[in-house]
Amino acid sequence: MNAIASTDEATPPPAAASPLARIYGQPLTQLPLDLYIPPDAMAVMLDAFEGPLDLLLYLIRRANVNVLDIPMAPLTEQYLVYVDAMRSQNLELAADYLVMAAMLIEIKSRMLLPRPKEVVGDEAEDPRAELVRRLIEYEQMKLAAHAVNDLPQAERDFEWVEAWVEKALLRRLPDVHPQDLQNAWRGILRQARLHTHHLVQREELSVREHMGQILRHLRDAGGFVEFGELFDPTQGAPVLVVHFLALLELAREHLLEMTQVEEFAPIYLRLTDDSGNRGDSR
Repeated sequence: MNAIASTDEATPPPAAASPLARIYGQPLTQLPLDLYIPPDAMAVMLDAFEGPLDLLLYLIRRANVNVLDIPMAPLTEQYLVYVDAMRSQNLELAADYLVMAAMLIEIKSRMLLPRPKEVVGDEAEDPRAELVRRLIEYEQMKLAAHAVNDLPQAERDFEWVEAWVEKALLRRLPDVHPQDLQNAWRGILRQARLHTHHLVQREELSVREHMGQILRHLRDAGGFVEFGELFDPTQGAPVLVVHFLALLELAREHLLEMTQVEEFAPIYLRLTDDSGNRGDSR
């Protein structure tokens, strides 16, 4: 008796049953008695299609048949099996599929009926022609939709990133473009026309001589002058043209440089390091 009693005392108590769920932190160990679970609550449709054409295209591709030569009898049979299964689950969704089923049955019946003698041959219209056309158009649109969906999309394949850049880091002195030089030259010509006396005469002008004048003017001014200070509008347009050609020649020979502080600012000219000795020989 003592041995039996000691054995009973050593047996551990049964473990508590684990809760089925937790609602607001409280364990739920038993389902409610008034809980109703519909018989089709766990029904799962493994294949989902976007419409009757999608289902037909799936059946054709699965059977590995040519869409231009559809075997209507087996295709209609497989289609009706799927529609019957769908009607038992969702009658409203199956309405469009029933219309397509009626069309398949009609095509199948027309193919079984004998054709009139006057249309026998290549001139007879294939009852499947309209269905084939719709299937081909649907497949083309479906492939195009997949191609568009494969394109990278924001917040799906990549994220937008914004970076702040200090404006002062991007600031640099702009270059002198030919258009800026052209605008400055036109301003000098407009001033020259105001002082023109329309006196016709022949005058020998030397570009080399004016090149030397420009170099001497720059040296006297400390090697840095504004573009308009090199020209005297009272001398007339011919002298200004030769003077401008001399300026371009000096720039081409790298004896002077043109610069601007910023866009649309006045153009300045300055001597280069190579103009020291070459200018004396002018």
